[in-house]
Amino acid sequence: MGKINMARVILGGLVAGIVINIGEFVLNMPVLGQRWNEAMQSLNRPSMDSVSPAFFIILCFALGILTVWVYAAIRPRFGAGPLTAISAGLIVWGLASLYPTAAMLPMNLFPRSLLLYAVIWEVFELPLAALAGGWVYKEN
Repeated sequence: MGKINMARVILGGLVAGIVINIGEFVLNMPVLGQRWNEAMQSLNRPSMDSVSPAFFIILCFALGILTVWVYAAIRPRFGAGPLTAISAGLIVWGLASLYPTAAMLPMNLFPRSLLLYAVIWEVFELPLAALAGGWVYKEN
């Protein structure tokens, strides 16, 4: 097994991060924005509109880099290609979306339907991001 090409992980991760940022913007602004604001208001918290998007943008790029790193890490065992990239995206989805969302359910902080929409959206978003980032990733 060769070393992971970290320069390509970062480059592919930035591409994946763009896909994630676009997906998260569409999901959390035009699609669910009003529902998120209502949920935050019910908790006596400021609306999502008042939060600086910089934190979330950086977080999405970090998730993109992590996703491509997972792809690079499993690639020697599963082979290069779209199926491996999709697998990497699903691994990251399970750890970064499904698990924390499931952990929030018993706390009843947010409407279940709101969490369900987000986790279903992301089961498509993260594999797509992994495909885009994996397409950029190359070994040395």
